[in-house]
Amino acid sequence: MVIDKLNWKILKCLQQNARMSNTEIGRRVGITSPAVSERIKKMEDAEIIQGYTTFVSPFEAGYQLKALITLRAFMGMLKPFLEKVKTYDEVVNCYRITGNENIVMEVVLKNQKHLETFIDQLITYGETKTQIVLSHVVKHSEIKPLK
Repeated sequence: MVIDKLNWKILKCLQQNARMSNTEIGRRVGITSPAVSERIKKMEDAEIIQGYTTFVSPFEAGYQLKALITLRAFMGMLKPFLEKVKTYDEVVNCYRITGNENIVMEVVLKNQKHLETFIDQLITYGETKTQIVLSHVVKHSEIKPLK
């Protein structure tokens, strides 16, 4: 499916506020609400739009730490880890990456002791490196049209 300029305008509205009504989107982009609905449905069917989500502040929800943890899997441990990582409640995002490490995870933790316990679980799969997140510089930036 081609994402034309009008679809990009709709995507921009949805990325700014996924709860924006089709009527409001139509008003902003210059088409009717049913036309907006049809375009959104086509983008969902083409998996351009893959879902709608709510962003929860981990700190307001009681977590004290956010960290990025990289893992360099031991020989033969990458595939078992790829299955295990899906079961960890602490993991918010996990990416398989290139370079010396195989995995980078974004995790939320109650406190420093929780971090220690979590790392103890990870080290059975490989070597870890941990960076504590101090603040967000860019947060949930929207996907923009290719230039």
